[in-house]
Amino acid sequence: MTDLATAAGAPTEENSIVDGTDATTEAATGDGAGDRHAEWAPSEDAPRKKRHIGRWVGIGLGVLVLGLGAASTILIAPGTAIAGVQVGGMTPGAAAEAVSNHLNAMQVTLTGEGGGKHVTGSDLGAHIDATKLADKAFADHPMWNITSWMPAPIAGTITLDDRAAEHALRAQVPTLYQDATDATVAFQGTGYAATPAKDGSGVDLKALTAAIAAASEKGQNSLSFEAKAAPVAPAISDKTAAATVAQLNTLLSTIGFYVGTERTVPVDAATAASWITLTPDNGKLAITADQAAIQKTVDTLAAKVNRAPVNATTIVNSSGEALDDITPGVTGRQLGDVSGTAAAFASQISKGNGSYALPVKDTPFSSTSLLRKIDVNLSTETLTVTENGNVVDSWLISSGRGDFATHTGSYAVNWKLDSQNMGNTDLTKAPFYYQPDVKWVMYFNGDEALHGVYWHDNWGTPMSHGCVGMPEWRAQWLFDWSPQGTEVNIHY
Repeated sequence: MTDLATAAGAPTEENSIVDGTDATTEAATGDGAGDRHAEWAPSEDAPRKKRHIGRWVGIGLGVLVLGLGAASTILIAPGTAIAGVQVGGMTPGAAAEAVSNHLNAMQVTLTGEGGGKHVTGSDLGAHIDATKLADKAFADHPMWNITSWMPAPIAGTITLDDRAAEHALRAQVPTLYQDATDATVAFQGTGYAATPAKDGSGVDLKALTAAIAAASEKGQNSLSFEAKAAPVAPAISDKTAAATVAQLNTLLSTIGFYVGTERTVPVDAATAASWITLTPDNGKLAITADQAAIQKTVDTLAAKVNRAPVNATTIVNSSGEALDDITPGVTGRQLGDVSGTAAAFASQISKGNGSYALPVKDTPFSSTSLLRKIDVNLSTETLTVTENGNVVDSWLISSGRGDFATHTGSYAVNWKLDSQNMGNTDLTKAPFYYQPDVKWVMYFNGDEALHGVYWHDNWGTPMSHGCVGMPEWRAQWLFDWSPQGTEVNIHY
């Protein structure tokens, strides 16, 4: 494509206007002036030629004639430079190509240990976003806008492809290169641990990139760079490995299948680790999980999660107040659809989340209330226990005798003791008796209690100081059967 600024009859870079003096003026006073002047000078007198403006450098005659015509609407303003490359008078596409070609052709001479060997920008994978920069140059500095001519140079960010650059440089100066050792992370029986990284050596790519960028900005197409060994950090650093270890060990501490907040099906550390693979990925350790391996555990979930409801059985008083849960109620549950669970869990694990919530449907339990009562008939010296009005059992007792007769009335068990010494070791003081290790004691009215008796077996006859005595084995059964609050009715 022919550049409009260098079309036939137009001034070239060598004869273009410089510092306010046009090429025609110079031609009139120099060798060969007559020929050049005769070729394209206007018919007007010399003073008209001074209307040229010195900063309109490199503008062809065709553009001057067109003015703000069609060509100026697709070209970049004169004097525009991108990364050291003059792109004035070019289309954005041509400008992008020129910038890229300049960078690719940049020749780097490796001095020092490089021994004068050469690599090019192309060898190093040098890159600049030439298209974006050219489009911006055209948008900010179009040729039709004369006020945008001769702008400040446009800088661009130059990068090197680390892999291509290392390959090219290693081929030229292999003695400078020693591979770095990445930090690694591995499962060690109960958890993950890291092994440290080790630096390598090679050409300093950051310094080389900066040198290429500086040369390019100056419009140079070659530079010298001292090749010497510089530390090369491993791709996987100790910091990255430590963070991965912490993430994975936290995952292992919670990994499993959950129903609500309950880890219903825990996954042991070794099994979880067998699912996980770590892969270096752009300076990090990517976590992936084996969906097929996870599926084997998913296949066992139903047996571990499903359960029938356990119905509740509660002892109550006549007011319906719960006194004790014989059998706490447990809601049943049924595992829902887990067809996509292995894939979903694998995705969660790759993000460091080991807690998988299972779809579960609850099955409610039913409740049964038991109204338990203790009835003591002083006329027959009999104790009877009932449950929901039905007699459960009945046996003879020994109640209080004489002045210590057991008080009648409706009471409730308010204090229970497995064993107690009753009376006073000083028999000269009230209550003038001492009975050690009395078992299965249940107080219902002040110091009156139901309890076991081991010192006589005269059942059916009042014998006590107001308590209701019975065989120890009977008392133990009653103690276990009657929670605190069980109603006690004493009557004749």
